[in-house]
Amino acid sequence: MNDFLGLGCATLIGSMPQKERAGTIDLVLKTAPEIPVWPQLPFYPAEGMMVQYVEGLPGFVSSGNRQFVDCGAPEFDAEVLRFYEQFLAVTEGALKVDDSPFRLGEQTGATFREFIEKVKGNGTVPRAIKGQVTGPFTLLCGLKDQDGRALIYDERFLDIVPKLLGLKARWQIEIMRQFGLPVIIFLDEPGLAGFGSSALITVSGELVVRLLGEVVEAVHAAGGLAGVHVCANTDWQLVFDSKVDIINFDSYGYFEKFALYEKGYFDFIGRGGNMAWGVIPTSDPGAISSESAEGLAARWKSQVEALSAGKISYREVIAHSLFTPGCGCGSLTEEQTARVLDLLQGFCAIIGKQV
Repeated sequence: MNDFLGLGCATLIGSMPQKERAGTIDLVLKTAPEIPVWPQLPFYPAEGMMVQYVEGLPGFVSSGNRQFVDCGAPEFDAEVLRFYEQFLAVTEGALKVDDSPFRLGEQTGATFREFIEKVKGNGTVPRAIKGQVTGPFTLLCGLKDQDGRALIYDERFLDIVPKLLGLKARWQIEIMRQFGLPVIIFLDEPGLAGFGSSALITVSGELVVRLLGEVVEAVHAAGGLAGVHVCANTDWQLVFDSKVDIINFDSYGYFEKFALYEKGYFDFIGRGGNMAWGVIPTSDPGAISSESAEGLAARWKSQVEALSAGKISYREVIAHSLFTPGCGCGSLTEEQTARVLDLLQGFCAIIGKQV
């Protein structure tokens, strides 16, 4: 799966702080022309991380600033039945996913659709194209029922949510395949930073692998490549075990903790996996303003040397690497975001000269 990547390609995590769609997409195409991504703009309520992918979810209610699932509503059981009927109709070929409730709607998919039109008119040809969905673990932990209980503790939704997200990913892949390029779908899983905490002590690693694996399988079945993005620390072995193609982590802030999983890393790239290194700081405004592309490139090279310890060449590491900011830029200012993107471009230009 490495033949489309080239050496030192940049891509982005979805969220951006801008309000204007066309200009933001132009910025993405300029910063990451080899692997552009459609941006999520949480300025628009319909593009918030927890609501953009829930159309078609049985029992979902959005009331003011509160979103929850009402399992006690009189129509809930009928909605569950309709969900499975429509899921089977799509997966068995009787219904196109673009004609189903599993597509992104006019509001939730507005930036995605504008991105597609922009790519059609773009003068350059990318190596791949990237989309994203909220990861199943994050969605299940973040969404609650009418009594305030997270859906991760409801067996019904452990089955429903991965199926829903798998079809949201399939819909994107079917549209983005028109460009004849590899399509990457990231499962954005910030919630995995909480795995193992006291709040989730009863959630097993086997469940996490199963949830990720079902969505990854759906991505693969649709002809896409699957990535997982976690913007903090987690049990990385669970992610290595999930059969993803790309793992994205904040190497600027969490390299030392990730390096504890050295064996998992070598096994992963040994079977053709790729790391997307989050080399540009996004959580520390001071670091965003003070770091330089040269300093970040030197920092990353020292990390590679510490991790590889002569077991793998620097060039081979890069051949299995993408580069991103540490996380999405949705919580930053536009000025900070511009700085992050400039640093990413500069970093990749330096790394490209070193191979």
